[in-house]
Amino acid sequence: MGSLIPRGVRWIKSAVAGFEPERNAVLLEGCRVVKYEQLVVCPGLKLNWDGIEGLTDTLGRNGVTSNYRYDLAPYTWELVERFKGGDAVFTQPPMPIKCAGAPQKAMYLSCDAWRHAGVLKKSNVQFRSAGAVLFGVAEYVPALMEYVQAYGIDLNFGQTLTAIDGGRKIATFAVNSPDGSAQKVEVPFDMIHVVPPQTAPDFIRSSPLADPAGWIDVDQSTLQHKRFANIFGLGDAANSPNAKTAAAARKQAPVVAHNVLHNLGRQFVQARYNGYGSCPLTVERGKIVLAEFNYGGKLAPSFPEWMLDGTRPSRLAWLLKERILPPLYWEGMLKGHEWLAQPEMVG
Repeated sequence: MGSLIPRGVRWIKSAVAGFEPERNAVLLEGCRVVKYEQLVVCPGLKLNWDGIEGLTDTLGRNGVTSNYRYDLAPYTWELVERFKGGDAVFTQPPMPIKCAGAPQKAMYLSCDAWRHAGVLKKSNVQFRSAGAVLFGVAEYVPALMEYVQAYGIDLNFGQTLTAIDGGRKIATFAVNSPDGSAQKVEVPFDMIHVVPPQTAPDFIRSSPLADPAGWIDVDQSTLQHKRFANIFGLGDAANSPNAKTAAAARKQAPVVAHNVLHNLGRQFVQARYNGYGSCPLTVERGKIVLAEFNYGGKLAPSFPEWMLDGTRPSRLAWLLKERILPPLYWEGMLKGHEWLAQPEMVG
């Protein structure tokens, strides 16, 4: 992290405990106070592992894994390689979550590996999602459904994982009934990939910056706080209705930077964020469905259709994610260089 912080920036190695926006103050652990003129709040979100009963006791063993913990990705791959057939369950919690395509990516790549290993036909692969649809932007669903059908995946919507018993290899889901009531269903598994429910961090949820749901309360276009004009929200903890992806943060950062300068009198007009988000859905090794969209699910492709049709799986999208995006992230985005993310202006 130190190598990415620009010269002239003071790095305070202390956790935030709270905010006092009326006196332009951030409270740190240990009762230390830091004053500000302009504040950009971008803490990310909280993975609530304890939100699923029994999960923390069995995570990383008993066939229970999650790629939302980076150190468990090798265990996920170990389970995939060892799998010789049986019940494989992949879950998705209620929105919002970061990288909404990640639960499906784990599933598709596992199925691709099992297909090549010759065990897919012996596998009962289930996708159990709290959502009502496979993907929130309808134009990308047909391509995904082709893979769902090719892999023989059993889709189950309106199901939220509430508890897991690793020893018995039983997962418990709350299932929404058509009449609005909920019932519990116990599902056996040989391996299960769990995505935890996600919230804003506790110090955000309990602060005066939060909306009733606990997220930083910002204008969805300017990302300026609705009540405190010298505060901006950036990234996953803001309540702007965009997909919580790195691509969204990449587009938001120049908007916030411009609007901070506007507040300081160094820009004449404000910048506007259009809700851009991107979700590269890896459907097999070597192919990706590159979903790109703005607010309201409006398609927002970065490339002309003749070059890359994001609604279809492509090798080019895989190469983009594998070869182009990593240096763009490490050498561009994280160092404040955004040649391809110029914000729109208001007015």
